[in-house]
Formats: sequence, structure tokens, C-alpha cells
Amino acid sequence: MHDKARRLQTLEEIHTMFPEFKAFTDATEQEIPRPKDKQKRKTHYSGKKKRHTVKTQLTVNSKGLIVHKTAHARGGTHDYSLFKRSHPALPDKVRQGFDLGYVGIKQDFPGLNCVLPFKKKNPGRGKVGVKAEELPEDQRAFNKLLAGERIVVEHTNSRVKKFLIWGGEFRNRLKRYDVMTDIVSGLINFRILGTLII
Repeated sequence: MHDKARRLQTLEEIHTMFPEFKAFTDATEQEIPRPKDKQKRKTHYSGKKKRHTVKTQLTVNSKGLIVHKTAHARGGTHDYSLFKRSHPALPDKVRQGFDLGYVGIKQDFPGLNCVLPFKKKNPGRGKVGVKAEELPEDQRAFNKLLAGERIVVEHTNSRVKKFLIWGGEFRNRLKRYDVMTDIVSGLINFRILGTLII
């Protein structure tokens, strides 16, 4: 699907694949059994989930169609590190929406057509009990609008988790993990489009 998105030329082709010229990216984690190898236990441990996990990043269009999926990464990998290692090559006219896990993307990828929510400014270390300043009304409204648009990628994450092989603990060998996620992504796209695209 990603190869097809990369070959898009005309505005009509881009609009067909990306209605509203928007795409959204997010990462999802899946639990794996505790590795026997000590080094793997360190690298695959997710402090967020408090479990050993693997992480996959999905990019979807505004209809929830999966247009790009990364190979799995260790659970301790940050979302933005995963994006820097493997990100979709989408047409310039398509605007990509991210969450605050991707802060720094505008500095590292200045040519990327993307949008991030506004973040409250941290008062700094040592200032106990001092809260961050509230965002202005227009920035809060923008964040709310972006969250409403980005919900489509959260819905897609929820859809893939309905397949227990992706939603539960993955007990198979990790070398087969990407084949499984490819199959589930294809089934999700088949359900959205009503036709099978490989």
C-alpha cells in the first residue's frame, strides 16, 4: 500500500488515496513473553506498559486506511525514534498529524508537511508545586480540533487489537511478527475498502 501511495502523481490520485489530503501517524505496543536473554529483557521492556513489548507504527488516511506500517521495534523505543528510523514517503500535499510523542519533528524534518498539538511550557526543574501556564484559548481550540481529526488513527489501533493475535500477548516467534501484522493490516484495509489490495 505504501508503494502505491509513493507513486501518486496527479491531484486526483492523491485525493483518492488521501481524502482531505490528511494522514495521521501513531505507534502501538503489544505484549510479548518475558525474554530469557538478559539483554533482550532490557531492550524490550516498556516503562510505559510495565511489560516486555514490541512496537509498531501505523500511518492511516482520514478514512482509517493503513497506508504505511513499520517493522516491529523494541518496546523501549520512543515513538519519534521509530519514525526517524522508518517513516512513510507521502506526497508533499498530504498533511501529516502527530501527537506530542513526536515533538522535534519540525526541526529535524523542515520540509515535512505536518502538524503537532501545542504543549504547555514546563516551569523547569526545582520548582515544586509550580504548575505549567495554561495554553491560550486559540491554542486549546486548535489542540481539540487536531485531537478530533487524529481519533481516526486511534480507531485503527483499536481495530487491529480486535484480532487477538495482535491484541493479546504474542506467543509466536518474533521473526514471524511482521508477517502477522501485514496480514491483519490487509484485513483491516479490506474491510474499509471492500476490496483486497496487496
